[in-house]
Amino acid sequence: MPTIHYLTSDKKFEVPENSNILRMSLRYDGELPNRCGGGNCGTCVCKIEKGIEHTDKIKPVEKKKVGEELLAQGYRLGCQTFVNGDVELSWDKEITKMVQRRKVVPVRTPVTSP
Repeated sequence: MPTIHYLTSDKKFEVPENSNILRMSLRYDGELPNRCGGGNCGTCVCKIEKGIEHTDKIKPVEKKKVGEELLAQGYRLGCQTFVNGDVELSWDKEITKMVQRRKVVPVRTPVTSP
């Protein structure tokens, strides 16, 4: 079973395969900050310090909310990220504030009249 180590709170848990980082934090009190759980607020942004290769692919909402630069540095949204191996992660209030300020613009399909 994979292990998630929440470095900032110094808590470490064995979790089932394909576990969501935020859900496991809520279940086991990992203390990852959170608010909406849907990728809109950015509160659960965290940096995968070790084991990024054990995370699933980056979601479109993460590209919009976190941005390519932070994603390239290993930041992900805990609510959107699933693990299939051991990971260590941390979070930082300043990065969280920066991500929270980013606006997510929903993709809208243009309506055409017949």
